[in-house]
Amino acid sequence: MKYLNIFLLAGAMAVMSCTKEVFNETVQPSAPSTMPEEAYLPGEVIVKFDASLSDLLDEAGLSRGPATRSGVSTVDELLDVIDGYRLERVFPEVKATSAQSREAGMHLWYVVHFSEDEDVNDVVAKLSALGEVSAAAPVLTIKKAYDGKVIPFDASKFGPATRAAGDKEGQAGLRWQWNLVNDPAETAKYRINPEFEGDHTGFPDYPYGGSTASEKFVPGYDIGMKTVWDEKEFYGDPSIVVAVLDEGLCLTHPDLKANLWVNEDEIYGSNEDKDGNGYAGDMYGYDFIHGKGTISWDSYGDTGHGTHCAGIIAAVNNNNEGINSIAGGTPDAPGVKIMSCQIFSGNEASNTVDLARAIKYAADNGAVVLQCSFGYTSGTANPYEYGTGFRTEEEWAEGSPLEKVALDYFIHNAGSENGPIKGGIAVFASGNEYAPSAGFPGAYEDCVSVAAVAGDFTPSTFTNYGDMTKISAPGGDQDYYYDYLEDGENETRGAVGCILSTVPTHVSTSGYGYMEGTSMACPHVSGVAALGLSYAAKLHKHFTADEFKELLYASCKYLTDDPDDQTNETILSGYKFYYKWHVDASQLIHGRRFQLSSYRNKMGAGVVNAANLLDLIEGNKAGTPMQFPNVYVQSASQVTYDPSAYLAGDSFSVTIDDPSIATVGEAGAASGSASVSGVSGKITFFGLKNGSTTATITPSGSGAGAAQTFTITVSLEESGSDWL
Repeated sequence: MKYLNIFLLAGAMAVMSCTKEVFNETVQPSAPSTMPEEAYLPGEVIVKFDASLSDLLDEAGLSRGPATRSGVSTVDELLDVIDGYRLERVFPEVKATSAQSREAGMHLWYVVHFSEDEDVNDVVAKLSALGEVSAAAPVLTIKKAYDGKVIPFDASKFGPATRAAGDKEGQAGLRWQWNLVNDPAETAKYRINPEFEGDHTGFPDYPYGGSTASEKFVPGYDIGMKTVWDEKEFYGDPSIVVAVLDEGLCLTHPDLKANLWVNEDEIYGSNEDKDGNGYAGDMYGYDFIHGKGTISWDSYGDTGHGTHCAGIIAAVNNNNEGINSIAGGTPDAPGVKIMSCQIFSGNEASNTVDLARAIKYAADNGAVVLQCSFGYTSGTANPYEYGTGFRTEEEWAEGSPLEKVALDYFIHNAGSENGPIKGGIAVFASGNEYAPSAGFPGAYEDCVSVAAVAGDFTPSTFTNYGDMTKISAPGGDQDYYYDYLEDGENETRGAVGCILSTVPTHVSTSGYGYMEGTSMACPHVSGVAALGLSYAAKLHKHFTADEFKELLYASCKYLTDDPDDQTNETILSGYKFYYKWHVDASQLIHGRRFQLSSYRNKMGAGVVNAANLLDLIEGNKAGTPMQFPNVYVQSASQVTYDPSAYLAGDSFSVTIDDPSIATVGEAGAASGSASVSGVSGKITFFGLKNGSTTATITPSGSGAGAAQTFTITVSLEESGSDWL
């Protein structure tokens, strides 16, 4: 199984089956995709109060924890007749992000808890009728529909690299990663079964996509990492954070632990919220299912899915440890950071409140890419095998309003005006139901929904495509590569056509294994986005989220070598043939195929390409120069900034217009003055008295840009208060 497909308990959305069928025609659900009562979490609904009640709700103390009174008379009168109710804010109050949270209306969302004997629909209807309530909806219970199948990788196969095109030192596993570098010199390692050799284009006896088996891997049909490494010599930047919403990440994995996001102000697993962000002990992220800072990855039923996605994005490169990744840096130059936002654990169900909290947490704590290899079943999937899902954006927004609110918050509030991006990039898997439209939330207009392709850029046999699909990426295709052997066992045949990445040792003793699906395509796009933002940070360029997404799409490689062939006719012609293995029946079924022309112009902008994206970012017309931020400092205190994080140059000079309010000096100085010049390191600002003054910073040296003016504000308020 390939894709962490959210389904609603009790069959509201069917669990994805291990069997495969092809449905090239649009299949309309037999009934509207409104969710039955069995899909709702009993004893809970979510409400959004009218904005006019904001002060009243604050006065009732609801921001400090659950309460049994709202302070709104009509609401309390209604809830008094509902057995055992209490109210709880969905999102904790956080001083550092209070202003933007309130502007987005996040403080108005509450969970109403009540007796499970009460009818959820009845409570929603009664609350919706109140003028003081602007929205009310059930809490959807969600569970991963993923069978957890990992094909273990034998670490002895890493060995010395022999790639003819030339490997960097320490790239032990790259020879098995066609998704990063698809090199024909390595095809011998795939050991095609002799009985499948030769020209076998006939159907149904020999189901092949090409005239010979070796044509299923095509040189250069990858995401362009060799060009990035050879020409840019670039591997990522630790200032960029990717939040992985999934099972908990394996924090001890040797290929990942150097790139974990670390909240330095917290103690891992502590019961105290030391940094005041609303979550205690969240040193590496947070477990939103159990409400604790301790991340787990080996509960009964855990599959390693989150760890596998994280490795594609940010395993450390060139460390002789295992695999390479897209943006994981090297031992000498750290790469992007991965934040574990745990929304699945073993076989336990989660819910939309946990998911919304995780999304907002990611934005508030520095993530700019949201990696989400999950989603609801496509609304055009075969309802008999997969169940039904949301068919339109309007249906999704009405059925799961809290998800949309949280995603909008991330998309518009992640990042910084002074960093490489303002806003966030939310990346979702499109789904594995063979359906002609992507599943939500990824199908939402402002999200990035990812379809999957094989090593010849043909659509993976299982991928969703068509409407609302934004982009494609390597996702593997075991059934297509069934004739390529690993160890000759049916369960491992075709594994080399899947994606190799990191997994916990309880699912593969080597710590590495193969998976496939749009789940695996999704982190390729997240990783390339993170690499592109890293490169923007290096070049001190700034983008809005919309600008960056446009570059991401514009940099895609068409599903053909001819960029003028935008119908992809070269590849998307004829039929794609594949095997179907029924494990339970121990039987190989031949004769499966689908028409490739059905996918023309329906795989999004094309296949994501890191080399092309970095070239576009480097272009003269892309982005705007990053800006040195306005400075906020307490009176009789000091703050330190690193100008090189914002501006290009070898050294920097700063002049303050009113030195009676603030002064400046080189980091480490005991006091400051009206100006400082030629500083090559960090700069410290000293607050003297309340007030504001303008200041000018001037870079000099190689690649230096123009001088910039900024504002210094000195206040008695504590750092992190609303004035920030």
